[in-house]
Amino acid sequence: MTALAVDLDRRPDTGAAYDVVAQVHLGVFYTGVGPQLVWSDPDGLDHTAVSTYLRIVQLLERGLFDAFFLGDGQRVRENRGRIHDLDPSGRPDAITQLSALASVTHRIGLVATQNATYNHPAELSRRLAGLDLLSGGRAGWNIVTTDNAWTGANFRAGAWLPHERRYERAAAFAATATALWQSWGADVPVEAHSELVRTTARATVPPSPQGRPVLFQSGDSSGGRDLAAAHADVVYSLNTEFDSAVSYAKDLRTRLRACGRSVDSVRILPGATVILGATEAEATDKARWVLEQQMSPPRALAFFEQFWGTDLSGYDPHGPLPDIEPSPDELDPSRGTITPERRTGKTALIASWRAMAAERRLSIVQLAREVGTRRAPFVGTPGRVADQFAHYVRTRAADGFNLGPHTIPSSLEDVVNLLVPELQERGVYRSAYTGSTLREHLALPAPAGAAS
Repeated sequence: MTALAVDLDRRPDTGAAYDVVAQVHLGVFYTGVGPQLVWSDPDGLDHTAVSTYLRIVQLLERGLFDAFFLGDGQRVRENRGRIHDLDPSGRPDAITQLSALASVTHRIGLVATQNATYNHPAELSRRLAGLDLLSGGRAGWNIVTTDNAWTGANFRAGAWLPHERRYERAAAFAATATALWQSWGADVPVEAHSELVRTTARATVPPSPQGRPVLFQSGDSSGGRDLAAAHADVVYSLNTEFDSAVSYAKDLRTRLRACGRSVDSVRILPGATVILGATEAEATDKARWVLEQQMSPPRALAFFEQFWGTDLSGYDPHGPLPDIEPSPDELDPSRGTITPERRTGKTALIASWRAMAAERRLSIVQLAREVGTRRAPFVGTPGRVADQFAHYVRTRAADGFNLGPHTIPSSLEDVVNLLVPELQERGVYRSAYTGSTLREHLALPAPAGAAS
């Protein structure tokens, strides 16, 4: 255990041990696009059929999960101006879909990914409040921002916002939505007149049993962490490896205190992929197969096309890197979601990839699997992974995990049928739901100023 992890065992105000029993909170993030899911799995379910979502959400409720997240997208994915045909499309809006799932579930939380860049606070807060009321207090809002211009082109006020300005708007948006949820029965409207959010509105939907939807936020960048510290009830990130998770938790709790919030007021659920096997060797083999399927040869070419800035479809993905020079322009952040560390220095990055490929004799697809994907941090037998999860929550490195499935439904069936019993045996996972709302599942305090 690291020194930081020991520090997280103690309250920062008194130095006393936390008086809560460590419990693993679990959510599932069902993404809409990207390589995380093996879309080509011959045993996979139809990713646009309502029966798939009914089956998955009922499986997760049987597994006593806190929440089911739906990803969302406002436009079909593109690559260099062409429709990206490596992902499925046709999924209904998340709130619409979760409203249908609310009628066939009883306890599990239902979290809708909704965009704070290209929506309006009064309209979106109403729809989220409707889902919260219809589900009996089980709704959550996954607050996301979008930094690409091709999504913005779908909207009347679709001007592209630079990276950090997205978080400025999201903070103002979240504050306005929260004020609207708290204003039920008030005699005066909620007004917002900032540069990025302007509205005058009144609440039109009464509060649910949990007061308002639970706010989720993915806070990796500095702006994202500030937004999470100020507004979120649950935060998740890519800081999943243990030492990284410890550092992230310490940083976020420092920001919470700076915002005048208790360090116990937010649940930290790093994103995680779990690959289970009867033996360590079986799990390792399965992880290798998943990686190969996630970064297929066509996807590898599409990945490098972003950096070369040109069509690479004529290159053999099993051959060497393209022998042509990339375009001189840096990656355009207005054209898609690009991690901040790759927005500059493209030439040096490609040079380092060429050196790596030459030294290790890697093909295009092999290199893409090294630099274009994230390895699953939890690979092993159910008992081994359960021990890891227990260690994270007992050291306060995390409060649980937001799982990204790689195959539907098999990877989630493994978690429910094999991992959950091991967690229960270790005393770090519920044996039954004890509350009816998402806020109760997460052991979160009542929202400040909630209307009643």
